[in-house]
Amino acid sequence: MRQLILVLLVSLTSISAAWADTGVATFAGGCFWCMEPPFDKVDGVISTTSGYTGGHLENPTYKQVSSGKSGHYESIQVEYDPHKVSYQELLDVYWRNVDPFDARGQFCDKGPQYRAAIFVQNKMEEELAERSKQAIESKSRDGLEVVTEILPVGKFYPAEEYHQDYYMKNPVRYKYYRFACGRDKRLEEVQQLLN
Repeated sequence: MRQLILVLLVSLTSISAAWADTGVATFAGGCFWCMEPPFDKVDGVISTTSGYTGGHLENPTYKQVSSGKSGHYESIQVEYDPHKVSYQELLDVYWRNVDPFDARGQFCDKGPQYRAAIFVQNKMEEELAERSKQAIESKSRDGLEVVTEILPVGKFYPAEEYHQDYYMKNPVRYKYYRFACGRDKRLEEVQQLLN
């Protein structure tokens, strides 16, 4: 019995150590379906989870969040290995996949639930996010203001299962939505504003 308890303790210690070696970053950039793929491609990203954060409702549903009245943002949580990818590199991926100049939402999706935001969990993340935001603003050729918010992270609620990895489960519908929403076209325009 003692040996079994010892084995269990060693296993729990190993699991805890593995968890300590991962980081979690939370970003909102409009439709969460479109935010998962760019992060999933990054070496060192372990997983992405679509969900809701920043609002006042507990355990919100997609219907509640999409009404725009819950206070929540459609967002993603990125679990990553900080030995392979840094938080700064994740910020770089984030900025390449949002329109930082639109306060009404992202691309064809308008409303408070689609606003862009970086949710920070400590002072280091806040400082890196603020510096990266200032760098984006300083690159703007037209002097546009970056309206992307930097907010303290709150409770994150995973979205319903059918939203997870939507781009893989429904590739044709996903591609049509992304094209019809004008996401890639606007991202190209944003890059031109920053070059």
